[in-house]
Amino acid sequence: MNFSRKHLLSLEELRADEIRNILDNAKGFKSILTRSVKKVPALRGKTVVTLFYEPSTRTRLSFELAAKRLSADVINFSVSTSSVKKGESLLDTIRTIEALSSDIIVLRHGDVGIPHLLSSNVRSSLVNAGDGAHEHPTQGLLDIFTIWERKERVEGLKVVIVGDITHSRVARSNIWGLIKLGADVTVCGPPTLLSPEFAAMGVHTSHYLDEALQDADVVNVLRIQKERMEDNLLPSIREYKQLYGVTEERLQKARPDVLVLHPGPTNRGIELSAEVQDGSKSAILCQVTNGVAIRMAVLYLLGTGEKQL
Repeated sequence: MNFSRKHLLSLEELRADEIRNILDNAKGFKSILTRSVKKVPALRGKTVVTLFYEPSTRTRLSFELAAKRLSADVINFSVSTSSVKKGESLLDTIRTIEALSSDIIVLRHGDVGIPHLLSSNVRSSLVNAGDGAHEHPTQGLLDIFTIWERKERVEGLKVVIVGDITHSRVARSNIWGLIKLGADVTVCGPPTLLSPEFAAMGVHTSHYLDEALQDADVVNVLRIQKERMEDNLLPSIREYKQLYGVTEERLQKARPDVLVLHPGPTNRGIELSAEVQDGSKSAILCQVTNGVAIRMAVLYLLGTGEKQL
């Protein structure tokens, strides 16, 4: 069966077999990244446009590199210097991009649901690179790929996601993907950053990190954003660090081979101790590498409609 979707908008709407298809392709593409010539002609003649309405380093660079590794032509659309600043609507911007014969548009936007809204009005394939606090599907996929690569399975693993769950698109994509592949997911954070909606998604919830970490196979730590302090959702960074900071001492409650993930960028010494971040349990830099492989797989599948390399 070929990959039949035109867009990648969320992991909530993907089936388990579709997620596995992407992971299988990413494994093949990662092997290409270790060669002396790290390039294949899979998308030669295709045009990939990155359109980011929010700041990004890892995701934007990862998509651009992935497209270039597939031999696609890449256009980096800079919102700050475009007609958007003159009042051009998002739909008109998309239509202008499509007039340049785009095949795939990678879109990040601060408003929830924008990729879904546009998906029925575009000729190109759309990849959601993050829409507000809704989803960030390729980040979820690369996190799951890292787990699958290191643990050789996802089903049956206990995965703990720690931090600002309510405002995290990364958490939502991880939850949907992990549940579909059979993982046992626990989300942990302070009451002000963990809304009741997550219990309805089929995960366990906890406000006590030491309790949540018991026998954990994987710990995915989310970044704490400074605006949460301004919104009075956290009493202080110091108190958050004391209650929810992941340290080597706390990890003793998890399994000895526990895997530590972080979508980046990290607040070093706050959500993760330096010892954990730089230690043998950490796969943070591996996630960056895997991000290129996953995004190559996504662009390839959307650009060709093929199932396998």
